[in-house]
Amino acid sequence: MIEYQPLQRLRLEVRGAVQGVGFRPFVYRLAEELGVNGWVANGPEGVLLEAEGLLETLNEFAQRVRSEAPPQAAIHELNAAWLAPCGHQGFEIRQSTQSGARTTVVLPDVALCDDCRRELLSPGDRRFHYPFINCTNCGPRFSIIEALPYDRPNTTMARFTMCRECATEYHDPRNRRFHAQPNACPVCGPRIALWDGDGSTMNVDHVVEAAGRAIRNGLIVAVKGIGGFHLMVNALDAPAVDRLRAVKRRGTKPFAVMVPDPAAAELLCEVDDCARQLLASAAAPVVLLPKRNPCAAAESVAPGNPYLGLMLPYAPLHHLLLQEVQLPLVATSGNLSEEPICTDELEAVKRLRGMADVFLVHNRPIERHVDDSVTMVAAGAPRIMRRARGYAPLPVLLRAEIPEILAVGAHMKNTVALSKGKQVFLSQHIGDLEAVQSTQAFEHVVADFLRLYESTPAAVAHDLHPEYTSTLFAQRSDFLPGVPRVPVQHHHAHLASCLAENNVEMPALGIIWDGTGYGTDGTIWGGEVLLGDANDFERVGSLRAFRLPGGDAAAREPRRTAIAMLFAMYGSHAFEMKLPPLADLPMPNAVLLQSMLEQGVRSPWTTSAGRLFDGIAALLGIRLHSAFEGDAAMALEFVADPHETDAYALPLRALADESVVLDWSELISDMLGDRARGASVPTAAARVHNALVHGMVAVARAVGQPRVALSGGCFQNRRLLEHGARELSENGFEVLLHRQVPPNDGGVSLGQAVVAAARLRRNA
Repeated sequence: MIEYQPLQRLRLEVRGAVQGVGFRPFVYRLAEELGVNGWVANGPEGVLLEAEGLLETLNEFAQRVRSEAPPQAAIHELNAAWLAPCGHQGFEIRQSTQSGARTTVVLPDVALCDDCRRELLSPGDRRFHYPFINCTNCGPRFSIIEALPYDRPNTTMARFTMCRECATEYHDPRNRRFHAQPNACPVCGPRIALWDGDGSTMNVDHVVEAAGRAIRNGLIVAVKGIGGFHLMVNALDAPAVDRLRAVKRRGTKPFAVMVPDPAAAELLCEVDDCARQLLASAAAPVVLLPKRNPCAAAESVAPGNPYLGLMLPYAPLHHLLLQEVQLPLVATSGNLSEEPICTDELEAVKRLRGMADVFLVHNRPIERHVDDSVTMVAAGAPRIMRRARGYAPLPVLLRAEIPEILAVGAHMKNTVALSKGKQVFLSQHIGDLEAVQSTQAFEHVVADFLRLYESTPAAVAHDLHPEYTSTLFAQRSDFLPGVPRVPVQHHHAHLASCLAENNVEMPALGIIWDGTGYGTDGTIWGGEVLLGDANDFERVGSLRAFRLPGGDAAAREPRRTAIAMLFAMYGSHAFEMKLPPLADLPMPNAVLLQSMLEQGVRSPWTTSAGRLFDGIAALLGIRLHSAFEGDAAMALEFVADPHETDAYALPLRALADESVVLDWSELISDMLGDRARGASVPTAAARVHNALVHGMVAVARAVGQPRVALSGGCFQNRRLLEHGARELSENGFEVLLHRQVPPNDGGVSLGQAVVAAARLRRNA
C-alpha cells in the first residue's frame, strides 16, 4: 500500500541583489525541473514566490534557490513560511507587486557578458555589431532605473517598444533575455550617431568606423557610455594626450586608459592573478597597476606616476570602438576637472564645446550619472578607491537592523548613504562639492535616493564641519523639516565605516590618517588615534599639532606646510634656513608667512597626516606646489626606495591627559641631517614611511586595544597600508581594512549613518 503524502505550500521572501539578474526565470526553470506548482514575482523588497509540492521536494527547492542562484545575484536574506496548500496549478511568473517598503537591492551597471560579446561579434547574429546588446546577466541597471521595482516601464527603456522577436525573448522564461529590461535590437532599440563639435549630425555610413578614424587621426572623441560621457584619445599619441590635458584643465592628474583585452593590459602593465580577475569582473573597474618599463603609453597619460589605471571595455559600444582602433585609449570623464560627468548629449555639446572634436552619441537616456570605479590590489585583496559603476548602489550589510538614516557625506569625494533595515545603500561617487554643478549633482542624488526608496528618514546625519556644502544642505530648514539632524565628527565616521563594513560592533583602535576633518575642539584633525565604536569614541592620540598658514591654501602649496613645520621646530630661525621650501620664495611672501605664524592669523592648528606628507615632500624638494589633491603625498610615496628598511625616529610622547602624541620633529631633524650627509631623496622618503609604520605599531602597543582599524585617505598609500597592516599583524593585532568602501572620504557617509543610528538608539 502506497502511503499518502500531503502537499505542502512554501512561501519564500528573497532579499538582496535579486532583480534584473534573471532570478525569476531561474526560479521558474527550477520549479519546472522539480515539478512544483506556484508563482514568482518581483516586489519592492526583493523577490516573492510560492511553491506547492511534497515536503522533501520543497526542501530541495528552497536549498537550490539559495545555492544555484544566477551569477550576478546576491541573496542577503531568505525568509521562509509554511502555509496551507491552496491548489496552485502549474508555475507562473506574475506581475510585480507595488506595495511595501522599498528595500530591494538595485543592481549596478554590469559589464557585457561573454554570451553577448560572442553574439556582438558574430556576423550571422541578428545583433551583430549592435551597440546596445544585453541580457539578464549584463547591461545597464542603476543608470537607467527610474523607480522600483526594476521593470521596463520603470526604466528609460520604456520609450522603446520591443519588436516581435525581442518581445518573444522577453516573455520566454527559458530565454536568457527573459525580462532583461534593456532588451532591444537594431529594429526596435536605441541607435548611435556621430556629431561634429557643434552638435550637427555627420553623414557617415559607419559611425563606429568614423569615430575610430577620428581617434587615429589625433582627435578627441566624446563617447556617450552607460553612466555618462568619456573623452577619448589614443593613449600612445603624446600630442593628443597633451591637448586633452590642456582643454580639460587636468594639470598632471593621471588619466585612465581603456584597453581592448587582457592581453593588451599586460603589454602596458604588470598584471597579477588578483588584478586580472578584478579587470575582468562584472564590475569592470579601473585598476591601478604597475607600469611596465618601458611603457608604450605616452608619459603624459600618468606623468611621474609608476602606476597606470587600466580598464577593459564594459559596454558593447566600447567593445566595437576598441575593436576598430586596436589601440589603448585614454578614457577620462566627460567634464571639466572638478565638475560632474555629462550624461545628456545636448548638455555634452554645450559643456564640452571646444574640448571634443567629435561626439559619438546615442538616444538611450541616462537617468543618473555614474563614473567609473577606481580600485587597486593591496595587502592581498582588491581595494576600492572610488565606488561608482559596477558597485553602487550595492549596500553594505550590517549585523542588525538600524533606524532609517540619510547620511549626506563629506565635502570631498562625496557620497550619500541611506540605511534600510540591515542594509546601508551607498550612492555612486559624486565628487568634491566645490563647483556649482557638483552641488547640484549632490542635491539630485539625495532627492533621487529618497524618491527611489520612498524614504522618510528618522534622522539626517552630516559632518561636524559647519561650512561643508553637505552640512549646510542638511541644515536647511526646508529640507525634511522636523527630522532630527545628527552631526558626526569626521574621523569618528571613518572609524565607524571601517568597523561597519567588517561587521565589527566591538570597540577598536582607529588609526585615522587623512587630510583634514573638523575636530570636536574646533581645530583641524587629520592624524588621529581614536578608541571607540559607532556609539562613541575617545581621542587617545594624534600626530603633533602645527599651524597651517592660509588653511586650505596650504593643501595647494605644500611648502607652506613645510615652513610651518620648521617654524614649529625652530621658531623664526626657520626662515633663515637654506632648504627647498624657502628657495625662490619672494621676500614679501616669506614676511607674510612669518607674520601669520608668529601671530596665529589665518593659521589654524592641525594634526593632519596628509599635510605632514605634503610638508615632507616639500622639504625633500619633491613638490613645492600641488597640481591636484594628494599630488605631493603621492609623489613622496612613488619616489620611496622599496628596498630601504631603516627608519627615522618618531617618538611617542605622553600628555597630561593620558593621551599620546607621535612627535614628528625628530623625524624631520633626522631626515634633514641625513640629507645633509648625502642620503638620496628615495632613501629619505622610504625612511619617512618606515618611521610612520613604526609609529602606528608603537601607538597601538601603548593603547593596548587588540583590534586596529586603518582608515582615512592616507591609506590609499599602498606602502603605508601594506607595511602598516603587516607590522601590526606581526605584532599580534587584528587589523581591519576597507574593501567594500574607500578608505578616503567616499566611505564617510556609511560611518555617518551607523553613528547616527547608534545615537538614536542610545537616546531612545
